[in-house]
Amino acid sequence: MRKAVLITTLVLSCFFLAFTREKKIDLYATTDIHGMLLPYDFAEATFSDHSMANLAYLLDSIGHEKTVLLDNGDILQGDPLVYYSNYIDTANINVVADMLNHLGYDAATVGNHDIETGHRVYDKVRSEYKFPLLAANAIDLKTGKPYFKPYVIIKKDGLRIAVMGLITPSVPQWLPPFLYKGIRFDGMVETARKWMPEIKKEKPDIIVGLFHSGMGNENDVNIDENSSLAVAANVPGFDVVFLGHDHASANKKIVNIAGDTVLLLDGGSRSTFLMHAEVKINSNGSKNISGALIRMKTIPISKNFTEEYKNIADSVRNYTARVIGFSTAKADSHDSFFGPSSFVDLIHDVQLSVTGAEISFAAPLSFNASLDSGQLHVSDMFKLYRFENFLYSVKMTGKEIDSYLEHSYALWMKTMKDSSDYMLKYKTDSNGKPELAHGTARLENAYYNFDSAKGLIYIVDLQKKDGDKISITGLSDGRQFYPDSVYTVAVNSYRANGGGGHFEAAGIDHDMLPERIVYTTPRDMRYYIIKWVEDKGVISPRPSSQWSIIPKEWERDAEKRERPLLFGGKKQIN
Repeated sequence: MRKAVLITTLVLSCFFLAFTREKKIDLYATTDIHGMLLPYDFAEATFSDHSMANLAYLLDSIGHEKTVLLDNGDILQGDPLVYYSNYIDTANINVVADMLNHLGYDAATVGNHDIETGHRVYDKVRSEYKFPLLAANAIDLKTGKPYFKPYVIIKKDGLRIAVMGLITPSVPQWLPPFLYKGIRFDGMVETARKWMPEIKKEKPDIIVGLFHSGMGNENDVNIDENSSLAVAANVPGFDVVFLGHDHASANKKIVNIAGDTVLLLDGGSRSTFLMHAEVKINSNGSKNISGALIRMKTIPISKNFTEEYKNIADSVRNYTARVIGFSTAKADSHDSFFGPSSFVDLIHDVQLSVTGAEISFAAPLSFNASLDSGQLHVSDMFKLYRFENFLYSVKMTGKEIDSYLEHSYALWMKTMKDSSDYMLKYKTDSNGKPELAHGTARLENAYYNFDSAKGLIYIVDLQKKDGDKISITGLSDGRQFYPDSVYTVAVNSYRANGGGGHFEAAGIDHDMLPERIVYTTPRDMRYYIIKWVEDKGVISPRPSSQWSIIPKEWERDAEKRERPLLFGGKKQIN
């Protein structure tokens, strides 16, 4: 009898301890990797101290039993390594799928730059993943259901973790429709409201948002590029939201409309940070959640991981090292911010050559890059052109062209009252001085939206207000320029589909684009740049666009002051 009582007591004690013990799970998430999978920048041919190889070391150290591993999109684009696997070595498993499977990822959300690779690439990668690819608001037009999985329930250490994926709904503003054929993109808040009740029926212990969208404004519940904060604040249920897309970093808690606390983590880009949420669940169901951004470079690099992928790394090095031509001069992206530059004019020249258009619009797509004189390699073309944009030739009136350029330079250059004013637009502090990060200034707007034109002769007057800075005097071939005349213009797919707001500023709605398109390339722009260089053999980069800034003395003095402010150097503005 005593023995039976003792056994019963022990069983009840074990049951009580098992019931009352605190449960803990670690959630790790990456975002906006942009091809930084290995500790090597294949475009710059330089070593990197932050990549997925650091994550591999961490996982080997802590194991996978009590961890959930997630990726938040934009991993298929941005480095020669993924470009090679996407478009060159297509017979083998995609390197992204191979690596994420190897590391034991539990789920991923698709990003806009993943969609940019096209159906052939992201559909293949999805089929190769050993885990679900998520995006509840990417809707299959044939079925009316999500094209990707809306959410997944992950079971770890006796816990049920629900993960809902959402993608920025602004994809159609940047990409040509054939890249996402058969898919529409709904608003994030409305989609989260639809799926939250379904997720709660699964009785999860933790609900996680995996959103490829930036922070944004919590009050903006409409369709918006950056809606992560709006979802977290207005759709009760989420415990943790991992976000991205905006390449920012954040670790913050908010209180949603139901009075519950939600942790938001934003992990920057290119493997700089690993997002970590530690969730402790008490016996009464209450949760203690803390967040951290772990700098990848503080974690050692896994030698086993780099050895595992040595063969493809060697193949990509051989691919990027291939000589495609010779340059007689250097082309530097820094020059692009202060007037016509050989760096942007190379892009203009290729766009005009491929399309046969009369005018070209282009911006510097690298902030800090240069092409040296001498041999040109495939890797150099990734410095010149970072993105997998396609190329369009479109019809625009002279008035629309003028409005387009006014918008571009309004993003780019200030109205100067005297020669001591800043020429470029910077983010400023409370005293009106440029904000400095690591000793250099931050531009107010994205530099890849600073379009200039080739094929036109025009003046940018720094003394005039935004919207009235541009004076077009003619075309470069000597013809008159008329507001009512129609011209063919070469422009990349990101811009033509609404990126940067230039076409909208010109009065051309997205729905009007199909009737304006004269020509679309079947391949990405970088493919044509490489082919153009190969065909020429020898190129001589030089500033050849026929636009200028006045007053010239003001521009010249401003450049002397602001070049070191923007890019670093001994001279700084007080």
